Formats: sequence, C-alpha cells, structure tokens
Amino acid sequence: MIPVEVEPPDIAPPDRATELEGKLAAAEKEKKDNWDRYLRAAADLENLRKRQKREAEDAKYEAKGKVLKEMLPVVDNLERAIEHAVQSSEEKNPIVEGVQLVLRQFVTAFERLDVTGVDAMGQPFDPNLHEAISQQESDQPPGTVVQVLQRGYKSGDRLLRPALVVVAKAKSSE
Repeated sequence: MIPVEVEPPDIAPPDRATELEGKLAAAEKEKKDNWDRYLRAAADLENLRKRQKREAEDAKYEAKGKVLKEMLPVVDNLERAIEHAVQSSEEKNPIVEGVQLVLRQFVTAFERLDVTGVDAMGQPFDPNLHEAISQQESDQPPGTVVQVLQRGYKSGDRLLRPALVVVAKAKSSE
C-alpha cells in the first residue's frame, strides 16, 4: 500500500485567530462609537428644533409687544379724556360717549389679543409688576399700593408695561 498523506483540517494558526478577534473588537468599538455619534446628532437636531421654535415664539411676542406698546398710550389718553370730561361736566355729552365707545373697542381688541391690565390698587407692591414712583404716608400697611398713576399691562404671562404706583409707608410718629 502506498502511504497516503492526509492533510490536517484547515485550522487557522493561533496568530490568525488573534488577528480576527482584534478586528472583531475594533468593529464592535466602531459600532459603539457610531451609535453614540448617532444619538448625539439626534439630540442636537431635537435641541435645534426646540430652540428654533422658542426663537420663533419670542420673535412673534416681540413684534406683538412692539405694536401693543405703541397702542397703550392711546388707551391711556382716552381714559384720561373720559375721566376729565366726566369730572368737568355732569350732563351727557355725545363726544364723551363717542370716546367711551372708542375706548371700549380698544379694550375689546386687547382682550382678543390676551392683553390684560395689571391690578395694582390696594395690592402689595410687586417689583415684577409695579414700578414705584414715590412713597406716601398712609393708614394702609407699608408696601401697599395706594395710588396708580399709570396702569400696567400684561400680554399672556409676560409684562408689557409695569404699573406706575405710589406705595404706602408707615406714618411718622411725631
């Protein structure tokens, strides 16, 4: 019989197995790095969308606020005109009635735009809503608004204009 040489099974030498394990580990690390980059990019995109939405809302509020701030002195002057006309005359005047109607239209338009007046009279002074012009001795507790010189307004939750007020102070004991 002729001796037949049998080849050993195809077994990778130990250095080949180590090389493949190294490549597998590198591929796993690259996969993890790519996943982390994907998650960061997705989070950045979501943050960008939120920031753009917030900036658009802020720009909308600023534009609305500019227009409303221009209209507030008109409302103030209409209120002063009505107050002065009512004090100086007790009879009905068609001009005063007309001015009252115009003021009512402004107030209705403000309500539709979510603009509300800041209630200040008799309230504790709040620097977030009021601007103190002076102090006055009063029977009211110190820090209470005793006179409103100019009405304040809010648009939604944001302050358009603070109320100009006079704040009570304790009476001096002399």
